[in-house]
Amino acid sequence: MIIYIDADAIPTIAKELIIKTANRTGVQAVFVANRFTKLPPSPYLKSIIVSQGFDVADNYIVDTVLAGDLVITGDIPLANDALNKGAKVLTSRGDELTIENIKPKLSTRDFMESLRGTNVLDLNEMGGQKPYGDKDKIAFANGLNRLITTKPNTQTQN
Repeated sequence: MIIYIDADAIPTIAKELIIKTANRTGVQAVFVANRFTKLPPSPYLKSIIVSQGFDVADNYIVDTVLAGDLVITGDIPLANDALNKGAKVLTSRGDELTIENIKPKLSTRDFMESLRGTNVLDLNEMGGQKPYGDKDKIAFANGLNRLITTKPNTQTQN
């Protein structure tokens, strides 16, 4: 198993938990971003810098991830693509995304994108994402530990 992190938007607390988990378990963690990601020296940590551009980091992850790997992202289309390749997906807030629950999230995301495109939705009125708190940290740590200690699914999907 390899953990791929969509590192462009990972909260610092989640990054630190990933680093500790990778070092504790000996699982490789690959931070993918279009800028340098500072990591402590470790044989289990790797930073991949991709070129600037829309979805370049996401495309790298999708092209590289294998069934049984773990992807950490809040990007719904990336999560969908990773799930379709047989990977596990966890958000930095501890939500596990699955084949069963990704489609409604993808539909909601696409609907919101269409509203933004028609100027029906004012992004300034939405208030943005809530701050990353202790509940998020605990949920993420629990999800990460559960998915790292779970053996990859060896059944083939139809």
